[in-house]
Amino acid sequence: MSIKIEKTDKKDEVKLEFTIEAEKFDEAMKKVYLKSAKYFNIPGFRKGKAPMQIVERYYGDEIFYEDTFNEVVPEVYEKELKENNIEAVSRPDIDVKQIGKGQDLIFTAIVQTKPEVKLGKYKGIEIKKIEYNVSDEDVNHELGHMQEKNARLVTVEDREVQKDDTTVIDFEGFVDGKAFEGGKAENHELVIGSNTFIPGFEEQIIGMKPEEEKEIKVKFPDDYFSNELKGKDAIFKVKLHEIKKKELPILDDEFAKDVSEFDTLEELKKSIKEKLEDENKKKEKYETEEAAVKAVCDNIEIEIPSGMIETEVDNMTKEIEQRLAYQGMKLEHYLQMIGKSEEDFRKDYEEQAKTSVKNRLVLEAIIKEEKIEPSQEQIDAKIKEMAELYGKKEEELKENEGFIKYIKASMENEKVVEFIVENAKIK
Repeated sequence: MSIKIEKTDKKDEVKLEFTIEAEKFDEAMKKVYLKSAKYFNIPGFRKGKAPMQIVERYYGDEIFYEDTFNEVVPEVYEKELKENNIEAVSRPDIDVKQIGKGQDLIFTAIVQTKPEVKLGKYKGIEIKKIEYNVSDEDVNHELGHMQEKNARLVTVEDREVQKDDTTVIDFEGFVDGKAFEGGKAENHELVIGSNTFIPGFEEQIIGMKPEEEKEIKVKFPDDYFSNELKGKDAIFKVKLHEIKKKELPILDDEFAKDVSEFDTLEELKKSIKEKLEDENKKKEKYETEEAAVKAVCDNIEIEIPSGMIETEVDNMTKEIEQRLAYQGMKLEHYLQMIGKSEEDFRKDYEEQAKTSVKNRLVLEAIIKEEKIEPSQEQIDAKIKEMAELYGKKEEELKENEGFIKYIKASMENEKVVEFIVENAKIK
């Protein structure tokens, strides 16, 4: 096994030429044959029992080449990257120069490498002080949410529908005189002003009286998710059964007892204020850290390899796919709804991915420069915390190399951000 490494004419890119001995290639090809023999059906032999030479003669010598390449190359490729301290950040562009039974396997791999970061000023950077104070209005706003949450609906019989009422209606929709699928419901509760129906529908319910019937004319939006209905004029036959209005509870000591562990409204207000102040401190910390990291990164010019951006966009896309899956939706259906191709969707995230990668590279460079690392005691404490959180044994987590690597990286990242903030000039 031999390897030649040379830089290409592009920045942060290398070309590796691998030569793998014929003996090793032939040995891997025999393994591939043994794994796949059961799939070959050759006349004169029971299925899966034809000798390797017969299979090659029947299907052609190259029948095992691709699988053999995939059998032998990944391990060799990763081993050589590690031994030659090459931090690859893109998928390799493979070009096979020679492949065949009894021959050395020769191929090249062009790969982008992690760029060197030349650090600018990262100590003593100036950032504005971020501060959030809790006002009486904030406390009252939170109380208002609690009132809304504990409100009750009461039936109204002596007036017409108004905005914010909850109505109980029957409806059936028609396009071109024909009822369409999904356009009918009975005793449906609709909050007027919630904008959960087609634009213009809810406004026309206002003014109706119980048991009144009405035809409502609307137009489906041009970007409506259903191709059969988008942009179409529609008529809905509506019957109003009931009007309900929201009745808020009175803010007093009884309210405090009903919705919390406190006996008085003043105690509840104090608790709300303390909770909001705690949230504000976390918000201040997060935004200060974000501003400090941004200020440091803005001082540094770095050309980020396209492979790193592509990988970051891949990760972002996977996260979005997972969130959509929780909602029972696939990415392709979501893209249809928003009218975008996957290519355009990915382009929208390129700038965000570029910023994310740049931040990561800069923080890694500062970690290296300042020799930032968590102590063993800190790592052990974190492992204990995670073990309790996930119901695992500490020993089990300590034996997981991938988990330990993740924990260390996470803690280093926390420490370097703290370091930047501690050394910043906050005005």
